[in-house]
Amino acid sequence: MSFSGQPRPPRTPTPPQGETVAAYATYLEAQRAVDHLADSAFPVQLVTIVGTDLKMVERVTGRLSYPRVAMGGFVSGAWFGLFVGLLLSLFTAPGSRSPFLPAILIGGAFGLLFSVVPYSFTRGRRDFTSSSQIVASSYAVLCRTEQAHKARELLREIGGVQSGVVRPPAPVVPSGPPSDATVAYPPPAGPSAPPAHPTGSPSVPPVGPPGPPPGPGSTSPGPPSGPPPA
Repeated sequence: MSFSGQPRPPRTPTPPQGETVAAYATYLEAQRAVDHLADSAFPVQLVTIVGTDLKMVERVTGRLSYPRVAMGGFVSGAWFGLFVGLLLSLFTAPGSRSPFLPAILIGGAFGLLFSVVPYSFTRGRRDFTSSSQIVASSYAVLCRTEQAHKARELLREIGGVQSGVVRPPAPVVPSGPPSDATVAYPPPAGPSAPPAHPTGSPSVPPVGPPGPPPGPGSTSPGPPSGPPPA
């Protein structure tokens, strides 16, 4: 339990709770909205700022070289040496030599060494300085359901208020004519036509087996000549 009486943020990653009461394009606008709620005596511990579509932005600030690395390391070490010299001066007898200058030089030397040596191991793979930030495309202000209506009323003065009502999705209307595979056509009316012959040609009666072949001196009988006998 916190001694200040304010709720602690969860230690594990937890999805935000509440309704979206406003949305803004920049973080400064979302911060201004929460500050407006705080000035209106609203319980801001119920409010959460959620950034969507996060991006990691690395801005290059300058070029690195050995002289610049050495100078930066010497300055940072000299500041630390100055602090050590100030502590040593508390235990130095009056009239003795001041430890400030030796402490500054020794600290600057160590700072120069500890900055140039790691830079030499990079072998020129990163010859620039940069600063990184996590930036979102939009920022939503969420509030607990029991106070969401009051938060919307207070934020109407600065804009960006959203209703927070979830609308059902619109029905999907298919575009284009339906395909023949998905449409069932009714059978044609009237008597059904007889099925056509598979080959499309009229049927031919079967022919019997042929007789024995005629002999060498025989002739094939022809049709009878003359009138038939009485």
